[in-house]
Amino acid sequence: MATETASPGSTTPRAGIRYKLRRSFLLQAALIGLTAVLSVLAARFSLEEVLIKQALRDEAQYFWSRLECCAAEAHPPDTRNLTGYLAGPGGTAAVPARLRDLGLGFHPFPGADGFTMVHVSENQGRRLFLLFDGEQVGDLAFYFGVVPLAGVLVALYLSAWAAYRLSSRAVSPVIQLAQKVTRLDPGAPDPQVFDEDRLPAGAGAEVHALTRALADFASRINAFVERERNLTRDTSHELRSPLTVIRIAADMLLSEQELSSPARNSVLRIKRNAADMEELTEAFLLLARESEQGLVTEWVSVNTIVADEVDRARMVFRDKPLDITVKAGVGLWVESTEKVLSVLVGNLLRNACAYTDEGSVAVRVHPDSIVIEDSGVGLSPDQLTQVFKPFFRAEGTRRRGGHGVGLTIVKRFSERFGWTIDIHSEPGSGTRVTVGFPGARTEPLSAPLPDSV
Repeated sequence: MATETASPGSTTPRAGIRYKLRRSFLLQAALIGLTAVLSVLAARFSLEEVLIKQALRDEAQYFWSRLECCAAEAHPPDTRNLTGYLAGPGGTAAVPARLRDLGLGFHPFPGADGFTMVHVSENQGRRLFLLFDGEQVGDLAFYFGVVPLAGVLVALYLSAWAAYRLSSRAVSPVIQLAQKVTRLDPGAPDPQVFDEDRLPAGAGAEVHALTRALADFASRINAFVERERNLTRDTSHELRSPLTVIRIAADMLLSEQELSSPARNSVLRIKRNAADMEELTEAFLLLARESEQGLVTEWVSVNTIVADEVDRARMVFRDKPLDITVKAGVGLWVESTEKVLSVLVGNLLRNACAYTDEGSVAVRVHPDSIVIEDSGVGLSPDQLTQVFKPFFRAEGTRRRGGHGVGLTIVKRFSERFGWTIDIHSEPGSGTRVTVGFPGARTEPLSAPLPDSV
């Protein structure tokens, strides 16, 4: 039988079907026991209050009626379980001393347990003491009441336990399937895991149907992932050649001396957008390779990546009155790949430059994070909640270029490597992006970056 395991992130390891069955069984057993106890108490009350007391009342009434009609033949009852004592007007000498002081009504017999009691009645100055010996009644109640009840309880508990075991065995294949689903690789689920031949003997038709559905679902996921990989890879490869042609043509046009200023600005925009598309293509290729075979990571210098991306940003945005600076007091190293880190820093830096018409863009390297801060247009609180959505572009910013997927790629890479991203922005006051690198390592700088302060 499969054992219960807690899935990662679950709040309790016992909140499964088997635990619920066990809880239901224990609750049922507790209710059966409580019902049995209440039934015994009710039976005792009925025996004492209804049967015995009513019998003593009837016996006393019968004796008084017999005494009135034929006094010579009326004698107090004297049987194995019932003994009567009659006290005349002259005294109670014939009554045992322990009974003489009892008043009218029912009384527990002094020194006796169980159902033994005394009933005292009075008629025309005479008192009748009826002593009922309940010891034998108690034994009978035990043998004919408690013992059968205990047998019924044992039978009920055994049947409930058998039902629990059968139910647990019935849901065991479902638990096994849930564990198999938990262990599946979402990027390449193996349909063979859900082979019906691997099911335990006795699995029901519903379990077989669920197994077939899961196997079909895994096959469809594989097909979908394969189509996504092929589309990403093929599209990215096909885009590289025309983008290279556009970039070379733009460089040739820029080398022309007779090119007018408006035309030169248009060519620069073409070149800048072609560079953005090349970066986007590289990012798509990285995502495709990660899906296919994973990324081989190594310790990468964040300072070096920042310096390279800042140099590129200065070249791309050289026509803007921007002061792009780098401040680093330590050497920061993270476990990643150079290209992933370049795409992340490059996208954030280009966004900062694109949305800052004039002013400053500062990159600061801290012991466990980098901060990119600009003095640009900023974002509203509503826009901040949507910046990581694919193809989202704030209103009034389309003229700045871009395709609305840069931050989406940044977010995906950050989640892939466990990095954190925090964005703080206010309209008209600029934006500050902080990327945290848990597990990063630092080392003293042998020499500061050329533009570090």
